[in-house]
Amino acid sequence: MTTDTTATPPRLIARWFPLGTTRFYVFLGAIAVLVLGPLGGITASYMNFSLGFFVCGQVLAGILGSTVTSFYGPEGKHGANYMQTAAASVASMAAMGVLVQAMVWLGLEEPPAWKLILYFLSVGMFGVGVGMLFTPLLVDRLQLTYPSGLAVANILRALTDVRLLKRSVGQLATGIGLGTVLPLGLEHLGRLETLSKETAVAAGRTYEPGLVAKLLSLELSVSTVGAGIILGARVTVPAIVYGLGWDALTPGLRDAGWLGPTEPFRKFAFLVALGTIMGAAVVDIALILKQAVGRLRRAAAEGPPPAPEGEAWKRTNTTRLLLWLGFWGGMVAFVSIGLLDVSPHWVVLGLALSFAMMLVNGISFGITDSNPISSAFVVSVVLMALLGLKAPVEGLIAASIVFVVTAIGGDMQQDRSTGWRLGTNRTHQFRYQVIGVLLGAVLSVYMAKLFMTAYPELKVDGGGSGQWQSAMTLKIAGAVRSITQPKAFQIPAMLVGFGIGLVIELIRKVVKQHEGYRAWAKTTLGAGFDLVFDCALVPSPYASSFAGFVSLPTSAWFAAGGAASSFVNWWTKRSAPPPKEGEALPDDMSMTSLVGGGLIAGDSIAALGTGLVGLLSLGRAK
Repeated sequence: MTTDTTATPPRLIARWFPLGTTRFYVFLGAIAVLVLGPLGGITASYMNFSLGFFVCGQVLAGILGSTVTSFYGPEGKHGANYMQTAAASVASMAAMGVLVQAMVWLGLEEPPAWKLILYFLSVGMFGVGVGMLFTPLLVDRLQLTYPSGLAVANILRALTDVRLLKRSVGQLATGIGLGTVLPLGLEHLGRLETLSKETAVAAGRTYEPGLVAKLLSLELSVSTVGAGIILGARVTVPAIVYGLGWDALTPGLRDAGWLGPTEPFRKFAFLVALGTIMGAAVVDIALILKQAVGRLRRAAAEGPPPAPEGEAWKRTNTTRLLLWLGFWGGMVAFVSIGLLDVSPHWVVLGLALSFAMMLVNGISFGITDSNPISSAFVVSVVLMALLGLKAPVEGLIAASIVFVVTAIGGDMQQDRSTGWRLGTNRTHQFRYQVIGVLLGAVLSVYMAKLFMTAYPELKVDGGGSGQWQSAMTLKIAGAVRSITQPKAFQIPAMLVGFGIGLVIELIRKVVKQHEGYRAWAKTTLGAGFDLVFDCALVPSPYASSFAGFVSLPTSAWFAAGGAASSFVNWWTKRSAPPPKEGEALPDDMSMTSLVGGGLIAGDSIAALGTGLVGLLSLGRAK
């Protein structure tokens, strides 16, 4: 047999690892575990220790993965999706190392590394199962947007389909370029402003904030603008409307003692926002259960329906999934109770809360691209404290079950939303996420030890100075300390939010499902009123609750992106001629969604670059 020595590297790879074979899947897994996963894990760890938030890097991993699978043609998009699924799971698990840092801050005895790894592994695997359990509801039934998941789907389709590539590459590249340059430029300006301030102070001059300082005070987040562009005004404008309301209430909240003298409103508002999401979710779940009962009755009368054609990729073995949840739930209990000395009832409560908070966080993530995992942790600790929890170490470990599950389960929903748009096999995605969790569990512990050994300031209770702010750890440690000093307003605030969300969602369901209103909303006057109804009068609780989790400038940028996107789409439909046959892009690959996805991708690239450069420069300084 002769060897084709003229074959190009892509052809050789395609020959060595044929599409759909075991070797192909192993090849993808190796790249995800050896290259993309560690890259994302290091970045996520650095960001969480230095800033207090992290980027899982689904978009960036999708771009890098598509460079490997693009020569497989349109079917290569599934391979890239598998790799970004594994890489994102590695990053999410690696970022959980802040829980180890929180133990140090709280003065708790740190368990041996092998116990921590086994704990993170068990909770992460349980989170994979919980995420898979909610996928049919959040992705298939509710069809939530998941902006970053949409961005990944668009990028993979564009980079692996020649027809789509020709039409969309310019718009996608524009977004990526802006998303990369703007954050890096703002970071450079920030360093210059800091240097100017230090120089003025050293010279004994009065520091006067200039134009650059005012620009930086606007807190521009490129990925937030990109998410807003993808979602549109009906989802994003409520954030600024309610954000302004919370801002107006801030002095009163401080006078009541519910906020400290300098604390932002979100320190209180997130409790109401969580309750709001829960209230709205109860309405939706009740309706879904009602429809499910109706379908079961019809199925009993008519017999089983034929299997849907072309949707084999969606199917999940429910029996195996339940066995998976039972096994890993048991492992979480075994490790937490037997190895970490946590009382059984707190572990059971943590496991139960994981399901509830996964639903809440999954909806929030799907609509706003924000997964409030720290809020889920705080709420869990508050509930446990009210039920009698007294030991901080038990609160940290039990609430960390919810923390890790919402992080991993949220990633799963975002990855599944990408797969839903591409038709990617969910069973394969599940396996790649398991691989990512396995590696991430190890990295979560050893990356935490590496950072805290190399930079002792990370062990300082309350947050380091300069580069090491550790805002996520600050929230976690503060919540655990509240066990001994619970605040009376926490549960009432969540209950008020629950009532608001329940009532608003009921009103929306009644109005939106009224045939007369729907017919009127198609007229010019009715369409205008419907827009105001969704944006300001009775906005979706899922959308308006975003204001409770973020600062006012973040809500403003989110709303600005959505308003601009809706205007551009309206103007384009009004003025542009319809595309010729065969030239139309998929509905979710509009110009605005491509630009918005590009902004998110660019911001991810900038975050990766900043994280790696910062880590390397600090290493050289040591």
